[in-house]
Amino acid sequence: MFGPTKSILRGLAIAGALLGVALADNPIIQTLYSTDPAPMVWNNTLWLFTGHDENGAKNYDMRDWRLYSSTDMVNWRDWGSVMSIKTFSWAKADAWAGQVIERDGKFYYYATVTKSSGGYAVAAGVSDTITGPYKDAVGKQLLANGGIDPTVFRDDKDGQVYMYWGHNSPAYYVKLNTDMASFSGSIASHTLQNFVEGPWLHKRNSTWYLTYSSMGGGGNEDIKYATSTQPTGPWTFKGQIMASQGRSFTNHAGIIDYKGGSYFFYHNGALPGGGTYSRSVCVEKFSYKADGSIPLLTMTDAGAPQIEPLDPYVQVEAETIAFSSGLTTAAKSGGGIYVTSISNNDYIKVKGVDFGAKGAASVDLQVAAAAGASGKIELRVGSQTGTVIATCNVEATGGAQTWKTVTCPVTGATGRQDLFFKFSGSNYNFDWWRFKQAA
Repeated sequence: MFGPTKSILRGLAIAGALLGVALADNPIIQTLYSTDPAPMVWNNTLWLFTGHDENGAKNYDMRDWRLYSSTDMVNWRDWGSVMSIKTFSWAKADAWAGQVIERDGKFYYYATVTKSSGGYAVAAGVSDTITGPYKDAVGKQLLANGGIDPTVFRDDKDGQVYMYWGHNSPAYYVKLNTDMASFSGSIASHTLQNFVEGPWLHKRNSTWYLTYSSMGGGGNEDIKYATSTQPTGPWTFKGQIMASQGRSFTNHAGIIDYKGGSYFFYHNGALPGGGTYSRSVCVEKFSYKADGSIPLLTMTDAGAPQIEPLDPYVQVEAETIAFSSGLTTAAKSGGGIYVTSISNNDYIKVKGVDFGAKGAASVDLQVAAAAGASGKIELRVGSQTGTVIATCNVEATGGAQTWKTVTCPVTGATGRQDLFFKFSGSNYNFDWWRFKQAA
């Protein structure tokens, strides 16, 4: 199965190689089209839940929800599909925007679907682990009034969880019960200036923020926000965070603090072949102003800066990627994710790998290759055309799911470097890698 616009992405990779440069890091996911970012911090890791635009879609063709994670804001590990339309027997289509929240050791995923009987509804999934899989928490819709894109947040004062959602004005909200599968009272609402969809609720100090997608006057959606001293409002309009831009009619924001920084997630159509029905998640770092307001942000190719180096001397999953071209990921039969759809000139970039002063002596790669398959993985530093530090040959292992560890000598890998895995050949898969430090 090929990834999004595989031939175009490979052409872009070749162009970058000819120029001797690395491509930028936004969008942060390149193995598929991703949408509607919903970041969450758990156990000192930033987890990113997303939607997924299907390849070649002519409308909003979305069938499952995906999960990624990072501890450095640039290298993102792919955890695969954690929930899908098939999770909800009463739904038929439209795995639209959602958000996850933890309560009492369980994780709850609230998302938009279209019911088998027609009309939008909010579905609730639940899992014992953040990585899923999520199952139907209610067995039917949690609620349905035509609104979409649920966002949830728990008040740190009393533990009450609030949910907002909506589609065109107004924005609706309820208080969720402690079972997280029902709500108390009736559905309430607020009229927000130019509200369309995609609300995102968060709190900073004593101020509540409600960010949302709006019509920005440029033909595509922009992002605006309002603030309040209470999670239920009243809300005071504060202005625009991101103007209409990015080759996609929609935009959808998620805001979170992580390891001392503030981050704004959004989506656009920036990948080759991208657009309104083939969107990609991006991220920018920002700072609140002294009065707590959010500055006007612009989409960039660079994305957020790396906040800590990556350790190459522990096992790193091959699907941990800062940028890639031509590749997709798939689920292993025994659990886990691996890199696949490998062809000539495909590559993976891993940013800010710290080999230390002593450097690396060897590297282990776990690969699987079908009968008759052969290939080569070059490990380079600095860029796609940078210094070759190792060359590993890949030969048939007995099957595409028969995994074998290949060990290769390493020279010239010291200090902090961007690491590139440059592929040739085909019909093989890549699971993980680990360097061994020099004596």
